[in-house]
Amino acid sequence: MRIKDIQAPIANEMADFEKKFREAMKSRVMLLDKIMNYIVKRKGKQMRPMFVFLSSGVVGRITEATYRGASLIELLHTATLVHDDVVDDSQFRRGYFSINALWKNKIAVLVGDYLLSRGLLLSVDHRDYDLLKIVSDAVREMSEGELLQMEKARNLDISEDIYYEIIRQKTASLIASCCAVGACSSGAGNGSVQKMKEFGEKVGMAFQIKDDLFDYGDQEIGKPLGIDIREKKMTLPLIFALKQASWIDRKQIIYKIRNRSHKRKVVKEVIEFVKSSGGIEYANKVMEDFQNQALAILDQFEDSVYKQSLKDLVRFTIERSK
Repeated sequence: MRIKDIQAPIANEMADFEKKFREAMKSRVMLLDKIMNYIVKRKGKQMRPMFVFLSSGVVGRITEATYRGASLIELLHTATLVHDDVVDDSQFRRGYFSINALWKNKIAVLVGDYLLSRGLLLSVDHRDYDLLKIVSDAVREMSEGELLQMEKARNLDISEDIYYEIIRQKTASLIASCCAVGACSSGAGNGSVQKMKEFGEKVGMAFQIKDDLFDYGDQEIGKPLGIDIREKKMTLPLIFALKQASWIDRKQIIYKIRNRSHKRKVVKEVIEFVKSSGGIEYANKVMEDFQNQALAILDQFEDSVYKQSLKDLVRFTIERSK
């Protein structure tokens, strides 16, 4: 299944959205306009706007508010990514140089602030207060999730429940907000908006577990293999493997991650430990459970081309190879 095929019911809307989003990014400051153009050019698969438009189509109809909701999410999410790259001192984002790599940290922080303000003004000017609340809640949760992960990572003692809370806040909250914004912008009632939010949250959980599984793959994709281990991030396959291990094995693995994870040989040893402990199979099962829960929620809505494409988009996020 290709993204282009999934987009078919909203192809015109996505083309119009791209124009409207470019317009929302414009600035009279030449440097800022140059950076905005760079950001627009390096856009990815645009899955977030797709979730917005398809969710809107599932519960009602696509309106002008839907376009603004999709733009709001893209503006605020892009702002968080720009700021994240500064915090992480990251030089690349999706294979392109990051903003801070090309224009340094001070400019990158100000660009992030500019994007945040554009999103806020877009909503306030059109009195889209419901949409702004949904997305603002997601940005707050994303920040809390990052800080919770940083707090727990120091001791390498993250339990499965804490892991779910971290990825719910860090990743699932954004996809949940996409689906809730889509439903809300269509004029749907609170019940439908809440259902779509829950649907998006389940998809987001499955999406992040899939992303974590890439760390244990056999080929380089999007991110380097073993990067989570090197960065001492406790993800579901590792958490499960440690839970099954004997006290002495657990202690040895944690020691290696804490003190020697910068060595390629040690990263390979940890990956093999996780694989032999059934961590990959367990994480796959949990991912599929979240996927099934998401599809069960979606099945509560009437059949339509939007619903079918949304189902296909869910499967794409789980079956993707990068």
